[in-house]
Amino acid sequence: MISIVIPAYNEEENIPVLYERLKKVLDSLEDDYEIIFVDDGSEDGTPEVLREIAEKDKKVKVIRFRRNYGQTAAMYAGFEHAKGDVIITMDADLQNDPEDIPKLLEKMEEGYDIVSGWRKDRKDPFLSRKLPSKIANWIISKVTGVELHDYGCTLKAYRAEIAKRYRLYGDMHRFLPALAKRFGARITEIPVRHHPRLYGRSKYGIGRTVRVILDIFLVKFLNEYITKPLYIFGGAGFFLFLAGSLIELYLTFLKLFTGADIGDRPLLILGVLLILAGIQLISTGVIAELIIRTYYESRGEKPYVIDEKINMED
Repeated sequence: MISIVIPAYNEEENIPVLYERLKKVLDSLEDDYEIIFVDDGSEDGTPEVLREIAEKDKKVKVIRFRRNYGQTAAMYAGFEHAKGDVIITMDADLQNDPEDIPKLLEKMEEGYDIVSGWRKDRKDPFLSRKLPSKIANWIISKVTGVELHDYGCTLKAYRAEIAKRYRLYGDMHRFLPALAKRFGARITEIPVRHHPRLYGRSKYGIGRTVRVILDIFLVKFLNEYITKPLYIFGGAGFFLFLAGSLIELYLTFLKLFTGADIGDRPLLILGVLLILAGIQLISTGVIAELIIRTYYESRGEKPYVIDEKINMED
């Protein structure tokens, strides 16, 4: 069985066209399928459009969020409710082409766990979208060791056991291939088509660059240091603590053996600050990262709230 997971936010004009194209492709396959639309708190007519489609096609399932939680939360909800052995994600804006789905499935049959789409001929503005994306993809590939040309392409195919393994927070959905490396997942990519947006406007801009850069550091930590966090935090913290201690030892030497006045030296304050920063870096970073996960895990809470389900079994 194949599950198609589609996050949607204010896409009322695109969804009917996408549904017809998607249904035509999926009906031509031998596998059974389901289409899961996750309405991420849309403020236009998207909920009504999805409700009408789901009423006439029981293969279409709808999850509607109470407010906008972001694409990662929508992906997470779709993964949690998907029943397919293979889960395919795609955008609702018609820029991904449903006709590429058979190619993803064919590649999966070669034994891969994740097949990522590569928008080789991307139909987006160069300066605001393509250039930042190229830089980000290069950095992510080098930092994580998973070489992909297009981490930002939503069109991807996952084996269900991989997609459901992770609890996704923040904006981590784009990093799933890199995160799956930790479990030895086989990952590849294939070129896919990309179309200009016809209706609506893009929800993403250059402003998300900072969040992506910060997430890269988090992925690096989750992949290599999640079971030994003190190795990274402790390493930086120890360096700062050692530098501060050497400064203070130097000033102590001056005071004891030369009688120099060190009370009004900026170096004294710098040494103290480095020592405190080293201690705080070791403790605060580890605790902050663990607290958020402990909170969700212990309470069994999700980073979203569902307002409605259609054609979903409990």
